[in-house]
Amino acid sequence: MAYLSLMHYIKHLSKDKKLKKIIIKQKPHKLIKRKNINTWLCASIMSQQLSTKVADVIYQRYLDLYDGKEPTPQQILETAFEKLRGIGLSNAKVNYVQNVARFELESGLDHKKLQKMSNEEVILYLTQIKGVGRWTSEMLLMFALGREDVFAVDDLGIQNAMIKLYGLNTKNKKKLREQMLIISEQWSPYRTYACVHLWRWKDNARDIKKKRPKEKIR
Repeated sequence: MAYLSLMHYIKHLSKDKKLKKIIIKQKPHKLIKRKNINTWLCASIMSQQLSTKVADVIYQRYLDLYDGKEPTPQQILETAFEKLRGIGLSNAKVNYVQNVARFELESGLDHKKLQKMSNEEVILYLTQIKGVGRWTSEMLLMFALGREDVFAVDDLGIQNAMIKLYGLNTKNKKKLREQMLIISEQWSPYRTYACVHLWRWKDNARDIKKKRPKEKIR
């Protein structure tokens, strides 16, 4: 069944002849649903603006604080600020990680709760957390909740890939965004997969964390 589902998205996206040229050279992508949303968000925050190698080191140090296990929100909040700073996090990132933990305790981040929400409802819910912007929420929808139809229009990697693949005009940012949205409409309901293949094509499958745009944090 899973194989047939993958073939279905490939068949649909291949209707776009330009996109088909890059998809046929890549392996199909299977989305994964994760249960520990708190851990995923914290790891995402820690990786912001860092190379994959450095982010992995910091995340492992983070787990080592809790004997190699994923900490509970309460454990995070009970960890001294300087102890979290000591693994290589900035003051802002420590605050953001604590914000995620506090939000889970007060409002809830259960994956079952989030799965009941629409994409936009999830984004509105998560962006209440200072340190979590729209881009991070979109990545969570794709790679933690396994949503198939998410289009990260503001992602720098997606923008650069589509500019190159479709020859888009980059002089007017608003116009560029509109062109991208129009093109992406034909990919629905599999826009997440289209994004994955565009990232792979543009960056030779390097980790998507590097393509994170600067978010406006409230």
